[in-house]
Parts: sequence; C-alpha cells; structure tokens
Amino acid sequence: MAINRKIWGRTPDGKAIYKYTLTNASGASVTLSNIGAAIVSVVVPDKDGKLADVALGYGKAESYFGDGPCMGKCPGRFANRIDKGKFTLDGKAYSVPVNCGPNHLHGGPEGFANQVWESRKRKGGVEFKYVSADGEMGYPGQVVAVVRYEWSEENELRLAFSAKSDQRTVINLTNHAYFNLNGGGSILRQFLKLNCSEYLPTDPTLIPLGEPEAVAGTPMDFLNGKTLGRDIKKDFPALNYGKGYDACWVIDGYRKGQLQEAAELWSNRSGRTLKVYTTQPGIQVYTGNWLGGCPQGKRGRIYHDYDGVALECQHFPDSPNQPAYPSTVLRPGKMFHEAIIYAFGVKK
Repeated sequence: MAINRKIWGRTPDGKAIYKYTLTNASGASVTLSNIGAAIVSVVVPDKDGKLADVALGYGKAESYFGDGPCMGKCPGRFANRIDKGKFTLDGKAYSVPVNCGPNHLHGGPEGFANQVWESRKRKGGVEFKYVSADGEMGYPGQVVAVVRYEWSEENELRLAFSAKSDQRTVINLTNHAYFNLNGGGSILRQFLKLNCSEYLPTDPTLIPLGEPEAVAGTPMDFLNGKTLGRDIKKDFPALNYGKGYDACWVIDGYRKGQLQEAAELWSNRSGRTLKVYTTQPGIQVYTGNWLGGCPQGKRGRIYHDYDGVALECQHFPDSPNQPAYPSTVLRPGKMFHEAIIYAFGVKK
C-alpha cells in the first residue's frame, strides 16, 4: 500500500493542511485530509474497470472550513442533533451552541469537523488525532479523539474511531462522506438497501419523537432495495421536513461492538456497489437535499441537490435527552470504540 502525503495549504495561523493518498496495487485510491479527518476522494473501478471518483469533495482546502454539507468530514463531539442545544448529565445542565434552526448540529460551529487534526502515517494507515478541551463548544471534559483509516487491496475503506475523556461527557462520532457511484449527476436512480426494519420519526426540526416505528408500508422502507428517488416526492412527514431523506434508521440486530451490515448502495449504470458495515446502532441517510450552493467541487464541479448520498453510521440523534436510546455517555477510564467499513465492489 503506497501512502503519499503532501501539503495542501495552510491555515491563517500557519498550521499545515495535508492530503494523504492511499493507493493499492490495482490503482484504486482514497484521499484524506486532516481538516476534520475528511475523506476527500475515493477512486474505484466500474464494471468495465474504469476508475472514477465516487466521493464528493471540494477543490480547495479552505472550502472545508465551516461548510454547510460537512463534506466528507468527521463531526463531533456529538454528530447529528441535540434538541435546543441542551442536555443534562449527572444532574448538571449543559448548553451547546444552536446552529441548525433551534437545535445543535454536528458538535457546533467550531466542532471537530472544522478543526485541523494532528495526523500521521502509521502501520499501513493514516491516523488523525484531535484534543478537545474541557468546555469546548459547551461540552464537559477534555476528550482525545482518534480516527484511523485503512485502505485494503479489496477496496475496503476501514474507519476506526476511539476516544477517551477525563470527565463524564457525551460523544457520537461518524463520517459524513457523500457518495455517488456514477461519479457524477443525480443519485436518485441509484439503489439503496437498508438492514433496518425501523426508523426514528421526528418533529419538523428533525429531533426524534422517541420510539422507533416500523418502515413497513411507508416510503422509509428500504428492506428489499429500491432507488433513492422512487418515493422521495411522497407526501410523508419525514420527507416533507427535509425535502428528501434525512432520517435515522435503526439497524436490525444491533449488538454493542459487533460489526453488522447496515446498507448497500449500487448503480446499475456503473455497476459499482458499496456495502456499509458498522458497530453503531443507527444510520442517518441524507440524500444531499441542500447541496446546491455549497463550495465548488473538485475539478471545478458545481454540486446540485441530490448529487450525493451520505450514509452516516452513528448513535441516534438527541441520545443525551433520550434515556431509552443506546447510551452516548463516555466515562473517565473507559474508551469509546466504534467502526465503519465502506466496502466497494462491482456487479458484473
């Protein structure tokens, strides 16, 4: 596995922004950056062996700071939403910044996704580390977070998340890559299958109402696979709130620490496939409903709504306020460990 590092730019205070490219023997590659521990590109073959980039990303390093789509980055300290930016831990109330309507989203405006992480090549992969100070974005405890990426000869991109804290805190980490298995255009004719019999209904601001509901008989049913666009215009609360899919599904058979297949995305046109495995209990599917107007993409590409789909494996939104959900509390002396695998392939 060849790993190439180069300087992509510098922050105003002089911090180096790096790009790491991991290339396997077949020529398939992944490019990462230490801005938000981001996935910048994933170059894999189609059914005819032609390589193309199937991950959305920007052309300039500075575009990754403060962008609306959170393009390819690892949001934290808490990915997804916290209701009205408030939660209670051990009887103490905490407030975190409101940056998405009335709610807190993806760790706030200065969250993990908008930080330059420490980075290094290590044991055939790339590791990114970020130290989040006690009180940063309103969260308790100093948290040391590490994201490790590995790229295999079989075109599997493996992400391992770990974190520790010196105080009780809450944490939820994911990756926010957008995929398009045709390498461009709309994703609405690409197929998605979810290993999820239930999803989390929400209020109009996308805060879960509580109990999961069955997908059967609703546009949220991807158990047998269908195109992303088949039901996206249906009159249904979860679709009306977000102009498309932007919801969390409950992965069937979840057991803490166990890898499960959560999703499969495929394109009949290119023949490319993407299977997603994770140790996390939920997967937020976002069909890029608001990509229009985001920074210019690689090679000058202009992105439009529905040009990519994010498959964000994570704990459930607003978990700190929902005691029935799998816990997102991290205690001193304990380690947070979660994993995601993006396994790319082709259907002949």
